[in-house]
Amino acid sequence: MMLERNEELKELAIKEMEAHRETVEGDHYRSRYHLMPPVGLLNDPNGFIQWKGVYHVFFQWMPFSTEHGAKFWGHYTSTDLVHWELAPTALTPGDWYDKNGCYSGSAISHEDKMLLFYTGNVKDEAGNRETYQCLAESTDGIHFDKKGVILDLPEGYTAHFRDPKVWQHLDKWYMVIGTQNLAEEGRVVLLESSDLKNWELKGDVTASGHQEVGSFGYMWECPDLFELDGTDVLLFSPQGLEPEGDLYQNVYQTGYLTGQLDYKEGKLSHGSFRELDRGFEFYAPQTTLDENGRRLLIGWMGVPEQGEDHHPTREHKWIHMLTIPRELHYVNDKLIQRPVPELQALRHERVEKTASLSNEKIEWTEMNGTVYELLLHLKKIDGSFSIHFRNHASMIFDSEEQKLTFKRVSFIDGKEESRSCSIAEVRELRFYVDASSIEVFVNGGEEVFTSRIFPSENEESLVFKAVGEVQFEAIKWNLH
Repeated sequence: MMLERNEELKELAIKEMEAHRETVEGDHYRSRYHLMPPVGLLNDPNGFIQWKGVYHVFFQWMPFSTEHGAKFWGHYTSTDLVHWELAPTALTPGDWYDKNGCYSGSAISHEDKMLLFYTGNVKDEAGNRETYQCLAESTDGIHFDKKGVILDLPEGYTAHFRDPKVWQHLDKWYMVIGTQNLAEEGRVVLLESSDLKNWELKGDVTASGHQEVGSFGYMWECPDLFELDGTDVLLFSPQGLEPEGDLYQNVYQTGYLTGQLDYKEGKLSHGSFRELDRGFEFYAPQTTLDENGRRLLIGWMGVPEQGEDHHPTREHKWIHMLTIPRELHYVNDKLIQRPVPELQALRHERVEKTASLSNEKIEWTEMNGTVYELLLHLKKIDGSFSIHFRNHASMIFDSEEQKLTFKRVSFIDGKEESRSCSIAEVRELRFYVDASSIEVFVNGGEEVFTSRIFPSENEESLVFKAVGEVQFEAIKWNLH
C-alpha cells in the first residue's frame, strides 16, 4: 500500500512538471546555469555525493506549490559539475514515518550501494510534530528503496531533530544532527554506529551556551562536520540570532566553527562562529568529498521565511535556486570558497578592458549583458569604487572605511537594501551573474556574497564608477 502511494506521488509530480513546463521555461528570471526546481519550490541541497564517477545533488522539493509543505527529494546528476540532468524523484513523503515530508539529509557509498539518510517528518491533526531518522538504498543511484526508521528521537531533545549528515572515520560511522534541547537552545549532536542501522548517541558536539559562542539561537539546522586541511569544520545554520552591526542581518544565518573533534568524547573544541556568506540569500549548505579529494560545497540560494511570498518567479510556478559548486580550503584560520574550475567550460566571447578612473564612471557596451562571469583585478583604489549591475544592484568598496558593500533593489518594497563586511583591501572580485542571481567571490574566496536580483528584462547595463582614483583590469565572459 505504501509503495503504491509513493509511486502515485511520483506520477503526480511528473504531471505537475509537464503541466507547467512552458510557464517555468518562459520566465526571463529562469536560471541559465544554476540548479532550480523543474516546477514548484526548492530549498536545501541534500545527499551531495560523487558516486561511481557521477555527481548527485538531491534537493528539498515541493512540486505542487511555491510554498513549503510535505517535501520530496528531487534529484540532479552530472559528470562535470556544469551540465546537469534531472533524474527521477528519489524520495516521496508516502510512508507513515515521513508522511509530512522527507526532510533534509545526506548520502554515502557503502558496499556498492548509495545510501540516503533523511529525516521523516510527521504531524498529527493538532500539529504536534514527530521526527524519525530514516534510510533508503539504491544499487543504481537512481531508484531508491526505503528501509524505514533507523533512529527515534532521543530523550532530552524536542522533535526539531533533523538533517542527518553521515561520514566514516576509521572503522566507525558517525552522524551529526541539528536540534534543540527541551529549553529550546540550539545544538548539534553526534551519533556513532558500526553497521549504519544501530546508532549510539555520543552527546552534544557543541551547543548554544558554549563559552566561544554564548547564547546562540533556539535551533541549529543542517549540520555538516568534516576535516579540511588539518582542521575539523562544523557548518550549521543557527536560527534566532539578533543582528550585530554588519553581522546576522538575514532572518536566519549560516556559518562555521573550526577546531578539533574528539571522537571518543564526541566534543568539538573550537573557536568563535563565523558567517560563511555575506549576501542576502544563502542557507543550509552541504559538502562532499569527491573522488579527486576536493571538499565541495553547494548551498541553497534562499533563506526560510525571508521574503518568500514576494519572489516574482512565483508567477511562473517556481521559486529558489542552488548556488554554483564551490571548492573549500582552510587558509589562515578562515574557510575559503572558490568556484570549481569546471565552470570555465561555460565561458565564451571574452572581452577584456583596462581603465584608470578619476571621479568618473564608464560603461563599455560590449561588456553589458545578463548572464556572465566578470573578473576584476584591482590595481589601485584611493577612495570608493563601485560596479553597477543592470541598474539594479551594485558592489562598493570604500578604501577609507575599509568596507565592502553589496546593494540591491528589494523585491519586497522596491527600496534599496544592503549587506556589508569589513575588509582591509580588495585585490580581486569575481562575479557569477545569472538571470536572477549574483555570486561575488572576493580576493579568491576570502569573502562571498550570494544574492538574488530581479532587474528589468531588457536592462543589461554594467557600469564602473570611481569617487577618487581607481585603476583596474576587467575580464568578462558570457556564459552558456
